[in-house]
Amino acid sequence: MTAADARRALLAVWRIEQPRLITSLARMLRDVPLAEDLTQEALLAALERWPVTGVPEKPGAWLMASAKRRALDHLRRGRMLERKHEMIARDMEEEQQAMPDLDSALDDDIGDELLRLIFTACHPCLSREARAALALRMICGLTTEEIARAFLLPNATIAQRIVRAKRTLSESGLAYETPRGEELSERLSSVLEVVYLIFNEGYTAASGQDWLRPQLCNEALRLARVLASIAPHEPEAHGLLALMELNASRTAARIDAAGEPILMLDQNRALWDQFQILRGMQALGRARELGGEGGVYALQAAIIACHAQARTAGDTDWSRISGLYAELAAIVRSPIVDLNRAVAVGMAEGPEAALAIVNRLVRVLKGYHLLPSVRGDLLHKLGRYEEARAEFAAAAALAGNTRERNLLMRRAADAVDAAMSP
Repeated sequence: MTAADARRALLAVWRIEQPRLITSLARMLRDVPLAEDLTQEALLAALERWPVTGVPEKPGAWLMASAKRRALDHLRRGRMLERKHEMIARDMEEEQQAMPDLDSALDDDIGDELLRLIFTACHPCLSREARAALALRMICGLTTEEIARAFLLPNATIAQRIVRAKRTLSESGLAYETPRGEELSERLSSVLEVVYLIFNEGYTAASGQDWLRPQLCNEALRLARVLASIAPHEPEAHGLLALMELNASRTAARIDAAGEPILMLDQNRALWDQFQILRGMQALGRARELGGEGGVYALQAAIIACHAQARTAGDTDWSRISGLYAELAAIVRSPIVDLNRAVAVGMAEGPEAALAIVNRLVRVLKGYHLLPSVRGDLLHKLGRYEEARAEFAAAAALAGNTRERNLLMRRAADAVDAAMSP
């Protein structure tokens, strides 16, 4: 194995293991930012050693042992009580000897541990924007650039938010815990947002070679199920679960055998998971029973339900979807929601009506790759093929994900072919 192969293998393992490393060290140290720093040190150590020695047989266990050694060194330097010292050392030795199956442990308690970490990162002492950025950095393992892309903000802005948030957490001495009662309700909206952003990154990766990151989707789904169980009377917890279940039901149909994206209207609906659709509809029904039909996540779930209940693409109730997006836009006031509404309007009323909406978003969504993508699709339907080609090419240049970029380039080529046809 070459050094480059070892580095690629490490980064692939790191994507999966980082949340587990941070939660384990945060539990040990009771300090989330410090836990994140020490896991980064373990990563650097692996980057130095693995290209020389090769990838260990159990890379996740290697990273965990390396991170815990650093945590133990920190505790020693801090002159912790000898009894605590010995207990942690003994636990670490036992774990190293046993080499636990981290994958099976995931289903036992990592959901709660990750949730505890998210609740800590979503403390009210941090701004709403800082909470989400910090959680995505630590739990998702997203780069600053990927987080900035998700929020449509400059890299420097996100970097500053993360640094300030970590400093605030370190200086405040906040407990690493899952709050209850009023404290839980106070943080819940931010936690729901973070879990949904984690799911979105898994569902359509912002960068990299793969369009899907199933491990992140599964992590987020489990967390959403836990949230619905610990906050059973919160309609938006059920709304979020419904939204994610319904979206995830299409996973098997979203890529072809080569891993290339398949757009929804072209998907084989026989591959959609009907059991997962049923679970999503049940969660949506529960949100509605609790009076949350007009909630942000419940409205989005209702939109996806329109797709899930249509037997064919032609059966889709685009007028209802357009109306639901209008309700959502009145609550959220987001240009991205307006862009999604434009797609529905285009299907319900025609591309001219949709293009008028999209054109009003050009300035505010400058740099967002889906804007020229949607605009290109509308122009293609209007027969303005050269303009469509230019928009698809612009979208491809902005896309951070390789698979998505390839799809957009194919659509640009299709526009050229259409322009040349008699």
